[in-house]
Amino acid sequence: MDILYGRNPVLEALRAARPARKLVIVEGVHGDARLTEIRERALALAIPIETSSRHRLDDIAHTEHHQGVAGYFHARAPLRLEALVERARDPALMLVLDGIQDPQNLGAIARTAEACGVDGIVVARRRAAGVTPAAAKASAGATEHVPLATVVNITQALDTMAEAGIWRVGLDAAARMRYDEFDYRQAIALVVGAEGEGVRPLTRRHCDVTVAIPMVGRVESLNAGAAAAVLLYEVLRQRGFATR
Repeated sequence: MDILYGRNPVLEALRAARPARKLVIVEGVHGDARLTEIRERALALAIPIETSSRHRLDDIAHTEHHQGVAGYFHARAPLRLEALVERARDPALMLVLDGIQDPQNLGAIARTAEACGVDGIVVARRRAAGVTPAAAKASAGATEHVPLATVVNITQALDTMAEAGIWRVGLDAAARMRYDEFDYRQAIALVVGAEGEGVRPLTRRHCDVTVAIPMVGRVESLNAGAAAAVLLYEVLRQRGFATR
């Protein structure tokens, strides 16, 4: 079971018709449109609702930032990379995360990815953040709608994408090409690395091209979530913000 907390994550899980064992809502909370919809959708899906004290809900969610609701949801079946590639629209827009370990960053990236119509996110199985409740909360529920594949090896995943005709574009602060000089109107997989380390050298060698975001201030780099947002919206700009 996955324990999701927060009004947006729980609501989006219900909107996605994700099976749940039960919901727990803090007692005495009324008048919020999202909680009203949560109750209505749970009723339509025959999901039991319990009321609870705020202290007990703190224990269930392991945080005070649950916004008065938590749910016991069934874990989603793992998605294979091959299925992710096959389901991608034309031209494909994929996001590959290389070594990002902060759930908050993963959540922020997933939120932007969903807003930009990304076909799927690829993460490594080890030494990388997964879709934890904290990541789901940071994504405002976007993790319920963006397909995510977990792979054993990122470089092998990039090779699989290349075989499918997807160009692999890595974000690298040392790249000579500026991020807005590349043509993103073809099938693309954007590769974003962790803060500090960036895209790892081995991963970089499996990219077709690397691009850099110019920094004109005193800080050396953007965080991974902000950098991914810059790249994704450049892709949308070049594609005319067409609905995917």
